[in-house]
Amino acid sequence: MAGNIGQTTDGGPPAKARVFASDHEQVVFCHDRSSGLRAIIGIYSTALGPALGGTRFYPYDSEDAALADVLALSQGMAYKNSLAGLDLGGGKAVIIGDPEVAKTEPLLRAYGRFVQSLGGRYYTACDVGTYVEDMDVIARESRYVTGRSPAYGGAGDSSVLTAFGVFQGMLASAEHVWGTASLAGRRVGVAGVGKVGRHLIEHLLADGASVVISDIKDRAVEAVVLEHPEVDVAVDTDSMVRRQLDVYAPCALGFALDEDVTAALTARIVCGAANNQLAHAGMDKVLADRGILYAPDYLVNAGGVIQVEDEIHGYNADRARQKAARIFDTTRRVFAIAAAEGVPPAAAADRLAERRMAEVGRLQTIRLT
Repeated sequence: MAGNIGQTTDGGPPAKARVFASDHEQVVFCHDRSSGLRAIIGIYSTALGPALGGTRFYPYDSEDAALADVLALSQGMAYKNSLAGLDLGGGKAVIIGDPEVAKTEPLLRAYGRFVQSLGGRYYTACDVGTYVEDMDVIARESRYVTGRSPAYGGAGDSSVLTAFGVFQGMLASAEHVWGTASLAGRRVGVAGVGKVGRHLIEHLLADGASVVISDIKDRAVEAVVLEHPEVDVAVDTDSMVRRQLDVYAPCALGFALDEDVTAALTARIVCGAANNQLAHAGMDKVLADRGILYAPDYLVNAGGVIQVEDEIHGYNADRARQKAARIFDTTRRVFAIAAAEGVPPAAAADRLAERRMAEVGRLQTIRLT
C-alpha cells in the first residue's frame, strides 16, 4: 500500500505523503493545529466489513513510534475480528500525547471529524487512554463511534467483557495443558492491573486461583489490593515472571514477550489481554520450544470488540456475553489445528483468521444488484 490521506481541519497544508511497506488499505494522518490534535488512523482490511478498532491515546516518543503501533494494532484487529466471527474489518487509531494533559473536548471533537470524514470505513471505540465518556464526546462529531456510555445507548466499559473473554481462553488453555478447564489451585501472574487486568483478577479469584500482580502505576496496584487484599504484589514485572507461576497474563502494553522474558518464565501458559504481545516474529516458536503454551492475544482478548460490535446493532448484554463465551471453543479449535499441523498456536490462529477473510471477503466480488 502506498501513500496516505493527509489533511488538516484548519485550512493548513496536507500532511507530507509517505510510502509504507505494509498491506494496509489506508493510513490517515490527522492534524488540527488549534486543538493540538496529532493522530493516525490505520485501516488494514475491510474484506469482512467496516474496519473496527479502538483509539489509543498515548505519549509516543515519536511519530514513527506511533505509526509502527497503529500499523501493528490495526492488522491485529483484522485478525481478531475475523477469528471472533464478526463481519468487520480491522482498524485502529492512535492519538499522540499524554491523555492526562492533552485530552480536551476540542481535541476529541476534532478527532471525531476525521473519523466521520472516512464515511464509515472505520468505526472507533475505547482503548488505552480513552474511555466511554471520550467516545460520547467524539460521537458529537461522528456517527461511527461505539463503546459509548449507557446514557447514550451504549454498552459502557468494554473491559468487563474483554476480561471475561481472556478468562475463557485461559480456561481452554488450562484444559489443554492440565486436562481440566479450571485455574483452581494454580498461580497466575497478572502484569498490568488497569481496566482489563482488574476484572480478570476477579474471575481468577472466584475460580480458586492465587494471583500475583504488577503494574508501573502504584495507584493501580493499591486499588486492587484494597479490593482484594489476598493478592500478592511483585516489585515489578521482571521480578514477577521469575517467580513460580502456572500462568502468565500480560495485560498492559504490547511486545511483552521477548527473549529475556521468555527465558525467565516459569509459567506453562501465557494468556493475557495485551495486544501484540510477541516482541517479534518467531517468538511464538521460542515459547513452543520451551514448552510454554501461548494463547494468541488477538484470539482471547476479543471480548471487548464483541461487545462494541454488538452495540452497533443495539446492545444486548446476554447476547454479547454468549458470543464472548465462544472464545473458549475457538481457543480449543486453534490448539487442535496447531497440534494437527505441527505449528505454534499463533500460526494456527493466523491461518484460521486469514482463511475466513479470504473466503468471506471474496463474496464482495458477487454483485447483488
